[in-house]
Amino acid sequence: MIKTLIRSAAIASFVAAGSVGFTSGSFAQDTTMVGGAEMSADKTIVENASAASNLTTLVAAVQAAGLAETLSGEGPFTVFAPTNEAFEKLPEGTVEDLLKPENKEQLAKILTYHVVPAKASSEEAMKMIEDDGGEHPAPTVAGENITLSMDGDNIIVTDAAGNKATVVQADVMQSNGVVHVIDTVLMPSM
Repeated sequence: MIKTLIRSAAIASFVAAGSVGFTSGSFAQDTTMVGGAEMSADKTIVENASAASNLTTLVAAVQAAGLAETLSGEGPFTVFAPTNEAFEKLPEGTVEDLLKPENKEQLAKILTYHVVPAKASSEEAMKMIEDDGGEHPAPTVAGENITLSMDGDNIIVTDAAGNKATVVQADVMQSNGVVHVIDTVLMPSM
């Protein structure tokens, strides 16, 4: 059931976004692959995420929460984008419940907790972490902070409950910000 919902939402997002993916002509320099798709620095966060096979659950959730237009806006945004596998770590039935229309507000809060209203590359984030003595609080669009820290060479994002996500792919540049792919869904205090 959930996979059907996700596929339907992903297909709908492809259609809604127009021609997502490859275009003829020039590609932006430093194009990155995410989920088997080429990301273009000339496209928005939603356009690029819609093309990535490992972000279909996130795209479906963004659509269900009514945030696609916002994340297609001017920004700038730094998005910590959980992979499909990150959503699969949640307790069974959680994603299905969150995608229900009656849970739209809760879903929107969770998703906006993954968004910082600024553009921060991994290099900039590491400098902020260092400047702050090893942990940097970052205010999210949801109104609560996430905490950035380092574990060796990895950027770690800690949520309100102390759960930790690792940035598994950093610096996916977008026309309206930057995406850092993470391995765990972050949860705000509800």
